[in-house]
Amino acid sequence: MNLAAEILVIILSVTLTVFLVFAIILIVYLINLTRQIRKVTDSAERTVGNIESAVSQAVKASLPGLFIEMVAKFFKKFKKSKEEK
Repeated sequence: MNLAAEILVIILSVTLTVFLVFAIILIVYLINLTRQIRKVTDSAERTVGNIESAVSQAVKASLPGLFIEMVAKFFKKFKKSKEEK
């Protein structure tokens, strides 16, 4: 092998080694990033679940009041119509 070929092989092997090291570092960072994203999504899911349960409790608490209001309106209309006759 002549000198130029040996120099090219050395340059290519050094370049490949550098890119391999960068790829390993990048993979480690991406794994950490996906773990953090998973933690954030889990937290968001818990928060949404808590909000959903709070809203359903509020709806359950307000339904009797709405029903009573609707019945009261019905009786007012019924009373008005009876008074008009």
